[in-house]
Amino acid sequence: QVQLVESGGGLVQAGGSLRLSCAASGTIFRGNAMGWYRQVPGKQRELVAAISSGGTTDYSDYGKGRFTISRDNAKNTVYLQMNSLKPEDTAVYYCVAAPSIATMRGHLASWGQGTQVTVSS
Repeated sequence: QVQLVESGGGLVQAGGSLRLSCAASGTIFRGNAMGWYRQVPGKQRELVAAISSGGTTDYSDYGKGRFTISRDNAKNTVYLQMNSLKPEDTAVYYCVAAPSIATMRGHLASWGQGTQVTVSS
């Protein structure tokens, strides 16, 4: 089982940047696909970006453009660089690990507790 701990969220003004981090432990990190999802109250959790064990990236329509996902296997950490932030980016951002990007929603996936991102006007 993979344990995931997110960090890097907080309050930022519109136009600013944040870098979210997700530290993984418990299972071979390099063998997992990793991803970032977001959720706002009353809505389903949605994909922001994902990265495979081989480094292939996948961005949702929401995540493409201003956000960049990367991973540092030596540090067992995946990142989400968030630029040009907008108030509508306000959400809880969750890290997920899974055998593949395709199985990210399945029962073998592990989720972090989330980190709050709040973007003010």
